[in-house]
Amino acid sequence: MVERQIRARGIKDSRVLEAMLSVPREEFIPADLRDRSYDDGPLPIGHDQTISQPYIVALMTACILPDPGTTATTVLEIGSGCGYQSAILARLFQSVLSFERVPKLAAESRLRLASLGIENVTVHCGDGSRGMEGTSFQAILAAAAFRQYPADLEQQVAEGGKMVLPAGGNMQYLYLVTRRDGKLERSRLTGVRFVPMIES
Repeated sequence: MVERQIRARGIKDSRVLEAMLSVPREEFIPADLRDRSYDDGPLPIGHDQTISQPYIVALMTACILPDPGTTATTVLEIGSGCGYQSAILARLFQSVLSFERVPKLAAESRLRLASLGIENVTVHCGDGSRGMEGTSFQAILAAAAFRQYPADLEQQVAEGGKMVLPAGGNMQYLYLVTRRDGKLERSRLTGVRFVPMIES
């Protein structure tokens, strides 16, 4: 998976590759689909949600990594799902603050992460689509698509921080935001297809 689906598509950061190698993806896949755990595509995990394609997980992770030599502190994850992206982030950040709207998925994610000895992820059951007002993060990642680009979330990107998320209706795109010298820069990376964000 890592060689053919990720490195071959241009993701070379050793931190991301090592994280992807270290997390057993099959542990996050429903039992009846485990033989497809390393397929090059998303898979259903119940409750109308999916586990993202491995390449997309790696791409989004690479987008928000701090510069080499910089300490990676807390990342805000919106849409924990089954916990796979959380587990990858846990290898790269000091702490992961994650939100999941579906109670059963949130509970299962906590149990799964604990069973793998991952202790630096906190999964909250609730709406994370607005982030946490009054707080800023070095990294923000959303794993479901906003109907419209959430410009308000940009204000929660700390100086030197990054945010990556999908947004759109019939046509979705992955957006990357960086804050440098107090200025925000937003770029559109690629077309994607995510399940819609459950927003209140």
